[in-house]
Amino acid sequence: MVSLRLENIRKTYGAVDVIKGVSFDVAQGEFVVFVGPSGCGKSTLLRMIAGLEEITAGNLLIDGLRVNDVAPDRRGLAMVFQSYALYPHMTVADNMGFALRLAGVDRDERREKVEEAARILQLETLLDRKPANLSGGQRQRVAIGRAIVRNPKIFLFDEPLSNLDAALRVQTRMELVALHRKLAGTMIYVTHDQVEAMTMADRIVVLRAGVVEQIGRPLDLYNKPANVFVAGFIGSPKMNLIKAMIGSVGDRTAECLLEGGHSIAIAPFAGLAKGLAVTVGIRPDMFRLSDAGPVEGTVLLIEQLGKETLIHVDAGGQEPLTVSHEGQGAMELGQKIRLSIDMARIHYFDENGARIEPNRIPISA
Repeated sequence: MVSLRLENIRKTYGAVDVIKGVSFDVAQGEFVVFVGPSGCGKSTLLRMIAGLEEITAGNLLIDGLRVNDVAPDRRGLAMVFQSYALYPHMTVADNMGFALRLAGVDRDERREKVEEAARILQLETLLDRKPANLSGGQRQRVAIGRAIVRNPKIFLFDEPLSNLDAALRVQTRMELVALHRKLAGTMIYVTHDQVEAMTMADRIVVLRAGVVEQIGRPLDLYNKPANVFVAGFIGSPKMNLIKAMIGSVGDRTAECLLEGGHSIAIAPFAGLAKGLAVTVGIRPDMFRLSDAGPVEGTVLLIEQLGKETLIHVDAGGQEPLTVSHEGQGAMELGQKIRLSIDMARIHYFDENGARIEPNRIPISA
């Protein structure tokens, strides 16, 4: 069942287009994450769904009903903001039940709903405290509890973890995923952090400059990015994107000339021709240290992370290559190394940045 549908949604401020014709569905019970760089329109889109921003054009449907002109408090949604927005003079219980009080819900029912939300969020022992006596993670759970008690059709989260430190973000992220499973509710979550998106979402909506670049499951976006923007945005460390040109083309192999003067042999595919400009995408873990590797470079920076070592290599291109070496690599700055590539996993993009599927129609068997 479709819980939310966006049909060619647009938002303009004067002559400036901020959201440029966005369309997609969110299924009942789905956890969808909007991700993209700052200024891409993800929070604006969320606020349009919430009714906090006017929709310039297009249709917004909740449970099949058009709600463009329906007031925010009548849409059946609950929003959790980046700032906790708790009332400092109220207890946790009063903060969580305040919206119900405004809606005229009687005291016994309010208490029952608040206690149930507190049980789910493990806040039972904190109901009599005030926000000043809570940690950042506890305050965020109170803000989430305020949404839960309303039993909304859809939960909306606008970068709710950005004010937390790194360790607490990971913990709260896990709690939100568990909460989604427990409530089986529809959730839409905005973040600029692609790691959050990858680890939390059923589906990810990747936005850039008000346009949807790709929608899909996290591993689908990781394994088959639609274009160079998604390829460079999804994945940590990010994919190496190398400008290249096709050299000679044979029946079984073709020459791919990478910027920096390196040449690799690739499997030919339909549309391949000498002189064709492409972008080659290689994730850091697709490189291997190899004395016989086709790519040579100089070590610029070494990041020892314990279970892996990130090596930044000057291979003569516009940007250094990032290489992920399993374990604790012993090497020095300035050292010359050679790299081989896992060719079965390499990505190709055309001169416009769109994905090429090289194995779809091979030139010869």
